[in-house]
Amino acid sequence: MPTAEQCYVIGGGRPLRGDVTVSGSKNAALYAVAAGLLTADTLTLTNVPRIADIEEMAEIMRLLGSTVEIEGETVRISTPVITSTAPPAELVMRLRASFLVMGPLLARNGEAECVPPGGDVIGSRPLDVHFVGFRMLGASVSRHGANWRVEAPKLHGARIFFDYPSVLGTVNVLFAAVLAEGHTTIINAAPEPEVAMATELLNAMGAKITGEGTPTIEVDGVSSLHGAEFAIIPDRLEAGTYLLAGAATGGDVRITNAVPHHMDSLVAKMREMGMTVEAGEGIGIRAASNGPLQAVQVQAVPYPGFATDLHPQMAAAMTQAQGISLVHERVYDNRTLYVNELRKLGARIITAGDTVIVEGATPLIGGAVRALDIRAGAAVVVAALAAEGESTILGIGHLDRGYAGLEDCLRGLGAQIERR
Repeated sequence: MPTAEQCYVIGGGRPLRGDVTVSGSKNAALYAVAAGLLTADTLTLTNVPRIADIEEMAEIMRLLGSTVEIEGETVRISTPVITSTAPPAELVMRLRASFLVMGPLLARNGEAECVPPGGDVIGSRPLDVHFVGFRMLGASVSRHGANWRVEAPKLHGARIFFDYPSVLGTVNVLFAAVLAEGHTTIINAAPEPEVAMATELLNAMGAKITGEGTPTIEVDGVSSLHGAEFAIIPDRLEAGTYLLAGAATGGDVRITNAVPHHMDSLVAKMREMGMTVEAGEGIGIRAASNGPLQAVQVQAVPYPGFATDLHPQMAAAMTQAQGISLVHERVYDNRTLYVNELRKLGARIITAGDTVIVEGATPLIGGAVRALDIRAGAAVVVAALAAEGESTILGIGHLDRGYAGLEDCLRGLGAQIERR
C-alpha cells in the first residue's frame, strides 16, 4: 500500500512574535561535506542542519568510500581511500550539490565521472563554469553517454575567468585548485557568504587561499590537506524566511544568530516596506511591523543583491503590502512556479516575462496548495500564515530538504501549524 503524503495544516491570521535561532546553512553545509573528500584525515563539522539533503549527500559520500557519522548537528567524515570516482546516478539526480564531488575526486584521484545533477526544477543552471575551470587547470572533459568525465594526471594552477559568478562552479573549481601545482586566480568568482565559508574551511584544512568573499580569489596549491573541526555559518535564507513570515503576518520576529552583513539586501528592502529593523553583531536581526506594509521593487540578482532564494517568500509577503510591488528575477528562468499556488489563496499576482507583479494589500483565504520546490514551498507557508482560516500544504518533502524543524520554529513564534 502506498504511504499517504504528509502535509502541513496551518491556521493563519496570527502575527508571529518572538525569537528564533536558525540552523546552520543548508548550502554551506553541503559544500563542507563534499570537502571531506579532499583529505584522508577526519573532518568534523558542527552546526550542520538536520535536513534531508545532508542525509542524501552523506549517502553519496559513503558510496565513494567515506565513513560519515551524523550525531545531531555534528558530522564526521573520514576518507582514507576513495573507492569510487563515479557517484550513483540515482542520488545525483536528486541533489544538485552532489556535483561538487567532481572537484575533490579530480584533485585527489585524477579522475571523476558524474551524470548531470538534479535538484529543484527552477530553470537552466548549466555546468559550463565547472568545466571551463577544470580545463584551465589541465583536465580533459568528455561526455560518455549520460555521464560527464574529467581526467588529469596532474592539475596545474591557472588564471581562470568565469562568464558569470556561479556559486557551485566557484566552489567546485576551488576544490580542484587547492591541490593543483602552482598558483590559481579565479576572476568573477561568486562572493556569497557560503562560498567564503567554504574557503575558510579549506584554509582550516591547510589550503592557502586569499580573497574569499570577493570576485577575485587567489589559490596557492598545496600537496595535501589535513583534517579540521569547523562550524557551519547560520542559514541566511532560513532567517530571511522567518523574517518575511513575520512581515506578512504583521508580527515582530528576531533571528538571534543571524549574521547581519550577510543579509544587507533583505534588511534594506524590509525597511523600505515600512518595517522597523534592528541589526547588529550580538543582537542578530529583528524586524517588527510598524503599520501597513508598503509596496517595493526588488531585483533578484547574485550576491550581494537580493537573494533569488528569498524571491518567492518576498512575493508572498508583498501580497500584504499596499500598492503594486514588483520582483524582477535575474538568476533563474523558472523561479515563478509558486505564483499559481499563491493565487489559490487569493493573491492578486501575475507574471510578465521574468517579472512578478503583486497587487496588495490582499486578504488571503486559507486553501489547499502545494510546495513545488524548497523556496516555493516556503512562499506558500508564508502566505498560509498570513491567510484567514485553515490551509493545507502538500509536498512538504521539499521543505524537509531545506528547513530543519520548520514547524517547531514557527510554533515557537506563535504559529498554528501541524504536520499530518
